[in-house]
Amino acid sequence: MLKELKITDEPASEDRLLDMCKDVIQYSVKTSNPRFFNQLYGSMNQYSLAGTWLTDALNPCMYTYEVAPVFTLMEDEIYSKMLHYVGFDGGDAIFVPGGSMGNMYGMNVARYAKFPEIKTDGLYAVKKPLCIFTSEKCHYSVMKSAALMGIGINNIIFVKSDKIGKMIPDELDRHINEANEKGYEPFFVNATAGTTVLGAYDPLDEISDVCKKHGLWLHVDGAWGGSAAMSTKYKYLLKGIEKADSMIWNAHKMMGVPQQCSIFLTKHKGIIKDCHSANASYLFQPDKNYDVSFDTGDKSVQCGRKVDVFKLWMLWKKEGDSGMESRIDHLFMLSRYLSDKLKKTPGFKLIQEPECTNVCFWYIPPSLRGQQETKEWWDKLAKVAPAIKASMMQCGSMMIGYNPDGDLVNFFRMVLTNFDTATEDMDFLVQEIDRLGRDL
Repeated sequence: MLKELKITDEPASEDRLLDMCKDVIQYSVKTSNPRFFNQLYGSMNQYSLAGTWLTDALNPCMYTYEVAPVFTLMEDEIYSKMLHYVGFDGGDAIFVPGGSMGNMYGMNVARYAKFPEIKTDGLYAVKKPLCIFTSEKCHYSVMKSAALMGIGINNIIFVKSDKIGKMIPDELDRHINEANEKGYEPFFVNATAGTTVLGAYDPLDEISDVCKKHGLWLHVDGAWGGSAAMSTKYKYLLKGIEKADSMIWNAHKMMGVPQQCSIFLTKHKGIIKDCHSANASYLFQPDKNYDVSFDTGDKSVQCGRKVDVFKLWMLWKKEGDSGMESRIDHLFMLSRYLSDKLKKTPGFKLIQEPECTNVCFWYIPPSLRGQQETKEWWDKLAKVAPAIKASMMQCGSMMIGYNPDGDLVNFFRMVLTNFDTATEDMDFLVQEIDRLGRDL
């Protein structure tokens, strides 16, 4: 098949292209399979898929109302719903190409809010070095954003987390005071609602109090765990979100929409456009024959912007608020079911009780059970998860990720995102890991 990937002078026949499509399907990972647990996405439904196909068939662009009128109004409806869920009523929002870009939007808008002159005069307009604060368990996009925006990775101050991965507010307050004493100019705090590995929710209520005390913008990376806002049962995990200034929320993760579908939200109406606008006269003429406030292009750092809303709207319209809530609750239920099962099954060691739908654990093969947990023992255990992962990839039974974290050696990071996954799949996962690992 690798030879067939080359583009040659001779055109391929339609029959050959069809055969190649079949090959692509055969050799690709089936991420919509209920036993794909490898990343923080993976669900699929016919309604979102239909929305994706129709979007591509129409090939619109979201910069002006005149070329995407229906989708512009559709975005406004989705924005209104999501802003309400997090207590940002009356705020503003924009679809962005992924959670990483959403975190960059948060950082850029926060900087504009405090230093609007940087937009025109650059970083030299601020005499002191800028710095930002984030949890030591944050997503790596925070580092990329700081580098891209000229703030510098070395000007990120990482705040210590507690033993279950939550940012410690007192440590944040201490670091801000120290930064001020050292001559830095703090402006931005990034909190996380559902960390990538452990699934921890930072204490937003307490963090927001610290930010208010120091006059700093609070952005919440809710790319993974933000969907808990839709659940009456689990929205407590986001307690205090309404006090934040901005948030990123990925619908292509726990909401089950195909990639990519991410929304940047802020409670501050108008600031996204003020921060990003360039007022291109060939696109944003003020004398159009409609209300030009519907033109969203100047809110985005992009010019061309793909329609990501329709696939989300299709699913949400089909399920309604209650249906979406039940789907989110189902994923949380599965994580609790698996956690309980692991605690009762010999050879499995749960790292901590799940907050989000992440379930992190070690599998300890019979050869390592009942032994003293020395450094040598942990070194051996670190090789177990990679070996089991390799075996499951070869047989194609399921797909689950592993990683180290701090002082913790390689463990399985189980994540639940697929609405079609059932308790039977959790039972299979435990049995399959034991089957693949018992002879190690």
